[in-house]
Amino acid sequence: MGAFSTALSGLQAANTDLQVLGNNISNANTVGFKSSNAEFADAYGAALVGSAPTYGQVGIGTRVMTVAQQFTQGNIQTTNNPLDVAINGNGFFQLNYNGDIVYSRNGQFQLNSGGVIVDGNGAELLGIQAQNGKLTGATGPLTVSQNALPPQASSGITLALNLNSTNQNLSGAAFNINDPNTYNYSTSNTIYDSLGTPQLVTTYYQLVSGGTGSTTATSGETWNVYYSASGTTGSGGITSGSLGQLVFSSTGQLVSGGPFNVNPPLNWQDGAQSSTLNVSYSGSTNYNAPNAVVSATTNGYGVGQLTGLSIDPGGNIYARYSNGQSQVLGQIALTRFANNNGLQNLGNNYWASSYSSGLPLSGAPGSTNLGVLQSGAVEQSNVNLSQDLVNLIVAQQAYQANAQTIKTQNTVVQTLLSL
Repeated sequence: MGAFSTALSGLQAANTDLQVLGNNISNANTVGFKSSNAEFADAYGAALVGSAPTYGQVGIGTRVMTVAQQFTQGNIQTTNNPLDVAINGNGFFQLNYNGDIVYSRNGQFQLNSGGVIVDGNGAELLGIQAQNGKLTGATGPLTVSQNALPPQASSGITLALNLNSTNQNLSGAAFNINDPNTYNYSTSNTIYDSLGTPQLVTTYYQLVSGGTGSTTATSGETWNVYYSASGTTGSGGITSGSLGQLVFSSTGQLVSGGPFNVNPPLNWQDGAQSSTLNVSYSGSTNYNAPNAVVSATTNGYGVGQLTGLSIDPGGNIYARYSNGQSQVLGQIALTRFANNNGLQNLGNNYWASSYSSGLPLSGAPGSTNLGVLQSGAVEQSNVNLSQDLVNLIVAQQAYQANAQTIKTQNTVVQTLLSL
């Protein structure tokens, strides 16, 4: 009867191997799936001291030692969904599934009706939450707000100009915004009040020391700076005044001038609060080249509507708005374990921590022993379909061989019974 038991153990082991391989093959297209291998060990009967045969101990078959999952990296495939996220390296997404914390490598995410990022089963993606564009450090479900981005009033303009050193000296002309003959150059910038209404600020530049027709050199010039602002209280809705002077060195570098404050503050007619505007001229020059704006930056912006989302390799989720601004909404956290094979497989691409896996250790993507993220992509199954199909044939042959062992042993028994 021992031979029957040995062959039966072989049948059971081969059947388990077939089941494992079949499960791998059936999940070849399952995103984030990790293949498994059936690992076997031989079995021997425990013999009493001195009772073992002199020719050695005969085995009593085989047994399944464990079914070990292979947490190797799967191929990364791009998609058209910006909320699809692939992990390149170690780590798992942390999810809240019906109140239980589970872990997954499946990065196929979407928004539910409340704006929470969830997977196909409705499990909420967990990470570092943000408030007003800044990470708070608090962990919870990551949410994408559909609300408009509130406007921000402009408080500063930075202009890097080149003012032509060969311009006509206009020191005897009284400045008038409506008379281009009283200034050498002007440029306009759009700013925003606290309600997000765009306003136009124009700055004017009048050469009063140096320049063509002057007895002084065409370097080391002094320029008067004036401004006008639309949409503010004042005659015809225009406020104008003097900002100050820009003084350049003999080599055309800015020596003094600015930053200037528009005074009085701009009071918008639409009822928004007063705004004090700071104008800086850092980086401006006075070379023999056309008057031009080299660079211009303004802070502040109008109201913005959500137009898209993006996720960087560090897991930061950014919202893009119609006003050209972006704001961080949160950060995806990844979790690692000391022993991935100790995780409990729950199905649905979920694992749970266990005593064997060790405690979950969470952190930002790209930090110690954690992979980075790729947005608009998913990690494919790591099943090697060609290899598993070959292994399937080998497992089938093993099953047939063990069945043949039983058949042969049955023939031996029938021979004995016929004596």
